[in-house]
Amino acid sequence: ENMIAAMNLVPDEYRGLDRFEARKKVVADITAEGNAVMIPNPKAGEEGEADMIPYVEDKPIMQPFGDRSKVVIEPMLTDQWFVDTAKIVGPALDAVRDGRVKIIPESGEKTYYHWLENIEPWCISRQLWWGHQVPVWFDEEGNQYCAATEAEVRAMAPGKTLTRDPDVLDTWFSSGLWPIGTLGWPDKTEALEKYFPTSTLITGQDILFFWVARMMMMQLAVVDEIPFDTVYLHGLVRDAKGKKMSKSTGNVIDPLDIIDEYGADALRFTNAAMASIGGVLKLDMSRIQGYRNFGTKLWNATRFAEMNGAAFGAAQPQPTQTLNRWILGETAKVVADVDAALASYRFNDAAQALYAFVWGKVCDWYVELSKPLFNADDTAVIDETRQTMGWVIDQCLILLHPIMPFITEELWGAVALRDKMLVHADWPTYSAADMVDADADREMNWVIGLIEGVRSARSQMRVPAGLKIPMVVTDWDQSAQDAWARNETMILKLARVVALDHVSAFPKGTITVAVPGGTFGLPLADIIDISAEKDRIQKTLDKLAKELGGLRGRLNNKNFVASAPEEVVEETRANLAEREEEDAQFKAALARLNEL
Repeated sequence: ENMIAAMNLVPDEYRGLDRFEARKKVVADITAEGNAVMIPNPKAGEEGEADMIPYVEDKPIMQPFGDRSKVVIEPMLTDQWFVDTAKIVGPALDAVRDGRVKIIPESGEKTYYHWLENIEPWCISRQLWWGHQVPVWFDEEGNQYCAATEAEVRAMAPGKTLTRDPDVLDTWFSSGLWPIGTLGWPDKTEALEKYFPTSTLITGQDILFFWVARMMMMQLAVVDEIPFDTVYLHGLVRDAKGKKMSKSTGNVIDPLDIIDEYGADALRFTNAAMASIGGVLKLDMSRIQGYRNFGTKLWNATRFAEMNGAAFGAAQPQPTQTLNRWILGETAKVVADVDAALASYRFNDAAQALYAFVWGKVCDWYVELSKPLFNADDTAVIDETRQTMGWVIDQCLILLHPIMPFITEELWGAVALRDKMLVHADWPTYSAADMVDADADREMNWVIGLIEGVRSARSQMRVPAGLKIPMVVTDWDQSAQDAWARNETMILKLARVVALDHVSAFPKGTITVAVPGGTFGLPLADIIDISAEKDRIQKTLDKLAKELGGLRGRLNNKNFVASAPEEVVEETRANLAEREEEDAQFKAALARLNEL
């Protein structure tokens, strides 16, 4: 009622008028009464122009508009409730300064200090119809009564007619009590005793003051305890070019649309893989598609293991085969890497370590290299490989589960009868120091290095993928000979090589592949047109030189770097890096051809 009365404190002749029309009439009336400041009219002397006119000063101001109504917002003074935050801010500042609460990244501490060291009174009342109502009542004389419940207020003002303030509390005020309010406070519940204070708060860097600082102040003021000991501030999700998403820009991406097309696991893995400390998450659809393919790769590897009788759910194996000993060590290494990354909140490093292990080590190498073992005549070798592969796939599912819970839970239950769901499985605790086999590690790195070297040479020389080619070797030491003898079947199959011949000297037109202990050669003179390949590569290099010159010229232009949008400059730098990598690869290929 008071607010309505305040809105009607205008003369009768202005009531009911549109606000903008009323303002024009006010100016006209002031002028007519001779109360306006008058100045000479520049157009005096012209027909219909007065000698003097009211002085009107143009002052540009920031004009607020309603988000929903899109109309001009008018200021109006009303009574509001405030918290004198200066009285409770001290303990919240001290908790971070003395190290009881750690903010990650550390740059967040500077923002935290800035807000709290320059704290202003906090308006906590809102004129809305939903929310926690302000616990204040008024009697008919305007006296105020504040209490937790209406019963307490009635006891404070017996026999009086009381009306509750219709305002509600600011959302951040209610949220500020979240750590204790959700656990039954003010009652001393078991949940409050068990879960408060908690260890880590993960939230967005944009609400460090609005929520985190308020929780710190309010918990310390109410229960005299910090609500958590670590605050991890994740970056904001932006579009692929780093722009903030907004409806007006038209670059908003609905996560439900992404989930429908690529699955929740792919979206989750993308967010984790790009969540660098203090960075901005540029949501690129191509990355999401790539991580969906990663999920498909995991699915296929698990199905391959199942079809070959892998022993899922088995105890940790004690293998004798070099390949199986190697993959156990690689599994232990990635567990250590993931543990270290998660402990320091480097979620992107954890995701990338898992990606490199599952796709790069398990799917690309272990699964492929295991095929000759599954086809061996020795049943002991087959059984060992089944047990090892089943255990390794189990570890992959466990390690990936926090990031990709849906596909991993599905595979966990589909391939074996389990006593419990994956979400309840124990996290690995074995040590890399106990499981890494140095001899197996060295030998498998040698095998993989040789296969990768042959594949790289084939790709550079454009040897048809399906064509099996010969390979020769000149001098090699005993360790290289032993490694070859133990892994010959694997190498010939994956490198697409017919056979290995020992020669005294490499024939003309041989591409060499060097590995520890020896140098291998691929005689390609009769397989590719060397002259045509040189011409093709040189033309490509000439084209790349022009592109590189243009990109470097743009980046060397100070005006471009200073004035162009940040995303454009970053894109130019990324293009330059890609072209430089291509240039280096083609130059290496040409150098190899020139040696033939």
